[in-house]
Amino acid sequence: MEENTNTPQQEYDGSQIQVLEGLEAVRKRPGMYIGSTGPRGLHHLVYEIVDNSIDEALAGYCDKIVVELLPGDIVRVSDDGRGIPVGIQPQTGLPAVTVVFTILHAGGKFGGGGYKVSGGLHGVGASVVNALSEWLEVQVCDGQHRYYQRFERGHEVAPLQMMGDTTETGTQVAFKADPEIFQETTVYDYEVLLTRLREQAFLNAGTYIVLRDLRGAAPVEEDLHYEGGIRSFVDYIHKKRGLETLHDEVIYISAKDGDSIAEVAMQYNDSYNELILSFANNIHTTDGGTHEVGFKTALTRVMNDYARKNGILKDSDKNFTGEDVREGLTAVISVKLTEAQFEGQTKAKLGNTAIRTLVDGMVYAKLMTYFEENPAVARAIMDKSLNASRAREAARRAREVARRKSALESAQLPGKLADCSQKGAEGTEIYIVEGDSAGGSAKMGRDRKFQAILPLWGKMLNVEKARLDKVYSNEKLMPVVTALGTGIGEDFDISKLRYGRVIIMADADVDGSHIRTLLLTFFFRFMRPLIEEGHICIAQPPLFKVSRGKQVRYAFSDEERDQYIKELCPEGTNAKCDVQRYKGLGEMDPEQLWETTMNPANRTMLRVSLEDAMKADEIFTILMGDKVAPRKEFIEQNAQYVRELDI
Repeated sequence: MEENTNTPQQEYDGSQIQVLEGLEAVRKRPGMYIGSTGPRGLHHLVYEIVDNSIDEALAGYCDKIVVELLPGDIVRVSDDGRGIPVGIQPQTGLPAVTVVFTILHAGGKFGGGGYKVSGGLHGVGASVVNALSEWLEVQVCDGQHRYYQRFERGHEVAPLQMMGDTTETGTQVAFKADPEIFQETTVYDYEVLLTRLREQAFLNAGTYIVLRDLRGAAPVEEDLHYEGGIRSFVDYIHKKRGLETLHDEVIYISAKDGDSIAEVAMQYNDSYNELILSFANNIHTTDGGTHEVGFKTALTRVMNDYARKNGILKDSDKNFTGEDVREGLTAVISVKLTEAQFEGQTKAKLGNTAIRTLVDGMVYAKLMTYFEENPAVARAIMDKSLNASRAREAARRAREVARRKSALESAQLPGKLADCSQKGAEGTEIYIVEGDSAGGSAKMGRDRKFQAILPLWGKMLNVEKARLDKVYSNEKLMPVVTALGTGIGEDFDISKLRYGRVIIMADADVDGSHIRTLLLTFFFRFMRPLIEEGHICIAQPPLFKVSRGKQVRYAFSDEERDQYIKELCPEGTNAKCDVQRYKGLGEMDPEQLWETTMNPANRTMLRVSLEDAMKADEIFTILMGDKVAPRKEFIEQNAQYVRELDI
């Protein structure tokens, strides 16, 4: 063996294997348990505690849950359930409530008879919240006594104490998220929590959930209670989005098999988009799972069988596809089952195979019966699917024409595209620029090695009101599709993306905002993975140029402008500042555009993300749909966030 002349490696032996005691593992790797230490993970702490109260409601022991946001962003969750047991847990010799909050994988959901159906299956929810909190206090009432215990960063401060007598039952948990863990923010978003708690109220018909925000001068409170359950959920979605429904009644079907229960509420509307929300044991399965697959499969089958049986589809017609029968559909799928198999602690996808069979059989049999008993409703839905099928066929033909046209042309890329010299997505970017004037400045100011420029002119198609076939014939959108190279719809392939970053650069005025919104709507509806994988950005050009002689500052807000004026031209001096308001990108010369907006060393950009796909879907429908009333309401509610422009 040759002598090793390299630098000696550090010895790797048993002494380097760490064992993390108790909840140390949670604090060391919090993302494994709550997804992230950003806003999403912060709100997940609340969900974990509320889910425990919801489990009490599922078991039939809890009628009311109160969630309060207290000054200092302290969260307090109270319920009137049975109360966490306080008796000694035999394996540990500790009170059960102490075990629940200090030991991972400890809980009443492993088959001990406490819960038949539960969202919390791993026994880590309460202990994880405790581990990631600066402090946590729990009070338990068991109908005879009130008990109290406090923890700090996962460790008990003192043993469980009996505080007095009471006839009440229930659990109250108060905690403050640890800023050492949640360094980005510890401030809760009321609207985010309201959306989640409203879901829970819909999914548990009859349960009262109260959300109170006591952080401001004027308390805010929302009482959430829906006797109609998921039927009310579908109705709420359509009213919130201002969508016209094809039929008056929300279709509701349910079935039971042993301890497993499945229910579906569905209704069609006049839009071209589908919205399917699936839940398992009250947990929103954002990535779907077996229950969602069972629903989609059965829906396609029943639509085709009914259409064939009643002559709506002729012998020469092709079957409906899944996309055809789901166009304009809003559906909520809720299943409740024992031993739910989720993927990961964040429970994004359900894996139980038996529930697929239950949902599939239920939807096929009961929806077929509903159609036969309600032929007018069935016909309206079938006509919607027929139109979707014809549009899909038209889109296929348009796509083939576009492919043949590209194949015949010597240059397949759009004529207005100024491409970069570097090939491949890594390290390259394309600016989609509003107008030829700004496009000219961007072309001259860019770094040709890695920056491509595609100018657009005029307003483009609002895809919220159009099907895919209209997109293929739109002269404003197709250059974008061709330049990016990924295709759209069923042809979309992100591996063919020609640029790593797609940057929307528009004027800082109303028209520019409209163009940004139209483009974002297009990307969201037809090229969503671009957003999901972080490829879409919005350029932030400055609003003002503040100068005094050779000293120049660029301001991105009124406040920043005023700050620079004070800095360059202090009060009490005779100095005067020149302030230029940029009303459009075309007013900047190439050097200014590069320096302020395109130079990676100086620029500021916003990355477009999909933190909550359902919320994003709702906003696009409200802002870009046909109905004025929901849009007006949205603008009035959010007017406080709009910056006034000096134009």
